[in-house]
Formats: sequence, C-alpha cells, structure tokens
Amino acid sequence: MQSRDNDPYNRTQAPGQVSNQGGAATPNTLSHEGVIVSSPPREGFLTGSFIWMFVGVLLSALSAWFVMNNEGLQQTVSEWALLLLIGQLGLVLVINFAITRISSAVALALFFVYALTMGLVLGVIVLAYLPAIGVSGVVSAFAGAAAVFGGAAVYGVVTKRDLTSLQGILFMGLLGLIVVMIVQIFFFPGNSMANLLIGIVGVLLFTGITAWDVQRLKNGAMPNINKDSATVLGALALYLDFINLFLFMLRIFGSSR
Repeated sequence: MQSRDNDPYNRTQAPGQVSNQGGAATPNTLSHEGVIVSSPPREGFLTGSFIWMFVGVLLSALSAWFVMNNEGLQQTVSEWALLLLIGQLGLVLVINFAITRISSAVALALFFVYALTMGLVLGVIVLAYLPAIGVSGVVSAFAGAAAVFGGAAVYGVVTKRDLTSLQGILFMGLLGLIVVMIVQIFFFPGNSMANLLIGIVGVLLFTGITAWDVQRLKNGAMPNINKDSATVLGALALYLDFINLFLFMLRIFGSSR
C-alpha cells in the first residue's frame, strides 16, 4: 500500500483542496511537481453529481410552476425566450470551458442559475402542450423520462461494456437530430408524424448518452479538475440528459393526441 507521504494526490486532504507540492496549481486543477495531472476516480463522485442534478431539476420544476401560474411572466418569458436560450447556452459554455479558472462554488451557482432560467422556458413549453395532452399527459411524459433516465443510469453503472466506443455515434446522431429539428421548424412544424419520429429518436439517443455519462462519471473520467468541480460538471451533464428526455417525451405524447 502506498503511504500518504508518497501519494501524489494526497487522498486525505479535504474535498476540493488542491495539492500544491512543488508548484502552484490553479484553483480547480490537480497538480504534482508543477505538472497538471488527471484526477483519479474518487468515492462520492457519481453520488454528488446525482445530488446536484436532482436539486437542479427541483429548481427548474419550481420555476416552471411559478411561470405557469403567472400570466404576466408567461408573456415576458415568451417575448424574451430567444435571449434566455442564448444566455443559457452561454452559462453552459462558461461552466464547461472556464471550470479550471473559477471555483467549484461559482460553477455550482452558475448551474443553479441555469436550472432556474431553464425552468422559466419549460413552464412556457409545458403550457403549450397542456391543451393537447392535459395534465395527465405532462405527468406521464415526466414519469416516462424519469423511468428511462433511471434505467439508463443503472445500466451505465452496472454494465461491464466500455461505452466510450459509442461516443462518436451518439455525437453524430445528436448533430443529425438537431439538423432535422431545424428543418422541421421551417418546413413542416405541424407534422405530427415528424414530431413522433423526432421524439422517439431523441429518447433513444439520450438514453444512450445518459448511460455513457453515468459510466464516465463512475469511472472518474473528468481530467485536470478537482472532485468538487467535476461533480458540478457531472450534475450539468445529467441534468441536460434528463431535461432532453422529458422534452422528447412531450413530443411523443403530443404527437399521439
């Protein structure tokens, strides 16, 4: 067994504390003798990601509920929806690409802001589906997304298969789906069959992405950043997986009515 003094990662240090042996490290990177190294898998990595992901979903649900019960806010969100989406994209980019230059607390705060603003948009989207599918349809879509997400997560944890090989296929499939969705908006926005097919393909894609995300989080595949910051990135990835599953489920239920 390697002694603590010889352990370059010093696993007895407090969560988020950075090893500073032989050189200063940036706040969110691990370093040893001046060289940035990859963070090894650590206990609680996946668990922490799930905890913050569930908090994010709860914040989004509360934000969506508030919008659905406030007509003035509904109008405001509808008018500023494009700006909100651009801002949300900016938050995702900042969290992902500036994670080594901001503290884990700041990254977590940005994630919560993202979840709250996403809830505003979700509230308007759900209201648009309510006349067609009703409250029961929305609940069914949410329950279906939760079931698929849970099943994919369990598979990602227990499978012995390396899902890394699926990364390229999933990425290309996602790009193709985005292109099809853009084409649908301009050429056949009201086509129920197109909505159904897009919904089914979207659910299948994000089922695979969820399993892949869970496996890489379980394996600690977040290089160059400490555990706390990696947990925030993991929570963001899982949150996006679940929200997209829910949105594609709404498409499926909406196209069937």
